[in-house]
Amino acid sequence: MKSQKGEYKKKRLGVGADPEITKAVTGRVINGELPCLDAEDIAATLNKSLLKVGTVLDMMEISITKCQLGLFGYHPSKKIVLPSEFIDPSLEQAIRKNLANGCLSCDSAWKIAIALDVPRINVASVCEALGIKINPCQLGAF
Repeated sequence: MKSQKGEYKKKRLGVGADPEITKAVTGRVINGELPCLDAEDIAATLNKSLLKVGTVLDMMEISITKCQLGLFGYHPSKKIVLPSEFIDPSLEQAIRKNLANGCLSCDSAWKIAIALDVPRINVASVCEALGIKINPCQLGAF
């Protein structure tokens, strides 16, 4: 379910917001936005899942910015990832091995980046070149 600003809560109906995460988010949000990297840091610091942090962001109607895969949250264009001009065979193999229903999850993209010691956005860039969608987002943005 794709939601627009002011409607994020709708995808989380019946879910309560974690007060510990809410407090951490409140201390970092600027102009109703929080970068993905900050959400990751909050999750790690509080030992919570990224999805729980994403749920709180939705409940507070906070936009996630600067996706670490370059897929959304950038101004003025929404995404910054470009298709890779060179595709490393080991990276392509890792991506294809981790596909589910033709998509690569954000979580898998991050794990591949760690395993192959490449920036996360490089994984997304190869996916762009191969026409592979990254879905779902660990924060629940999509």
